[in-house]
Amino acid sequence: MTAPSPHRHPLRFGDFRAYLIGRCAAVLAQYSMMIVLGWQAYNIARETMTTAGASAQLGLIGLAQFLPLFFLTPLTGWVADHYDRRIITRLTLTLLTAAAAVLAFATFEGWVGLPLIFGIAVIVGIARAFNGPAYGALAPNLVPREVLPNAIAISGVVWQAGSIVGPALGGYAYAATPWGAYALAAILYGVALGAMMLIGPVPQPARDISRHPIRQMIDGLTYVRTNRLVLATITLDLFAVLLAGATALLPVYARDILHVGSTGLGHLAAAPGIGAGLVALWFSFRPLKNEVGIKMLGAVILFGIATIAFGCTAFLPRSIAMEFGIGALVVLGAADMISVFVRQSLVQLHTPDAMRGRVSSLSQLTISASNELGEAESGFLAALVGPVAAVIGGGIGAIVITLFWARLFPELRLARTFDPPDIRAADLSQEKAP
Repeated sequence: MTAPSPHRHPLRFGDFRAYLIGRCAAVLAQYSMMIVLGWQAYNIARETMTTAGASAQLGLIGLAQFLPLFFLTPLTGWVADHYDRRIITRLTLTLLTAAAAVLAFATFEGWVGLPLIFGIAVIVGIARAFNGPAYGALAPNLVPREVLPNAIAISGVVWQAGSIVGPALGGYAYAATPWGAYALAAILYGVALGAMMLIGPVPQPARDISRHPIRQMIDGLTYVRTNRLVLATITLDLFAVLLAGATALLPVYARDILHVGSTGLGHLAAAPGIGAGLVALWFSFRPLKNEVGIKMLGAVILFGIATIAFGCTAFLPRSIAMEFGIGALVVLGAADMISVFVRQSLVQLHTPDAMRGRVSSLSQLTISASNELGEAESGFLAALVGPVAAVIGGGIGAIVITLFWARLFPELRLARTFDPPDIRAADLSQEKAP
């Protein structure tokens, strides 16, 4: 297995470089803002509520971000397939910049409260509902098909680098001055907007005006439902990560279990990104090529085991609990990156460009369901049975779901490479030709 030749490397393409800069800045902004948003909401709630009640508020924040995405998904995918994807990302980044600026001003003036936090969470959910499909469908238009897996890996490196640095930036900025984290997020979103302005015209699928838009929106769901490999890949992430939402409860662990405060929260939140970033960096030069389905299943099982290990930090002596928890989260992030890389490569390469926006919107819905809705599930479950039982039980559930999915969708465990069957057949015929 060799690295791609330099003249075919994704970084040779200027539009893709601008895309990466914008993606990095946006991810830094997102993670620095959202980790502080949860921390601030939890602390505000703890002034008048018990740990269980404050944990439920974390669940409500996740729900506030997920519901707009859930209801808007059919529309956002259709929009990404019918309008300039660059313009969509620019508009949504402008909205996110404004939302972060409002939070910075409100925190600086001292009138931030739970209603404002929930309102901003809804706005962020709406912006991300349109941003995600456009971002996801735009990337394959910036590089040739043969280097797309490497481009996905590099994009994963950038994403995970942002997820490493973002929470730490947010936690440290909040510790220095609470409004600083949101001001930083607003600046970073502005940088992302500027980078997206540098991307030139890209291929846009021809608009289908012969059929009703609602029928076209349904086409994306139909395609996912009938392509069992894409369906298995998307739904495995949905149900496994939905259950194993350990990161949603990091504010609870940081304040009331490990007692490490906002600085410790930054360390914990950055740990999954460190593991994921290392794996993504490796894949950017040595991407997976063989037995991709089995490796994805194994990675999700490892994700569940790491979640259980993190949950068990509550039973360890305080002198080693923090270090053990960070180690478990590093492994969790590494396993998650393997799963993400395989999922994104399979979905992008098995989907026609004219339908990428709609399929990307459904993929984003499952990702958001596993993240934001997973946060809601974890918060509500923690309020019901306690945070420790919620984390450990979620890890066990992820393992069970993965084993069940391996049996329910044999297409997934039998997936050898990323190439669709028609491309593999063409390659074989060329090899046999004299």
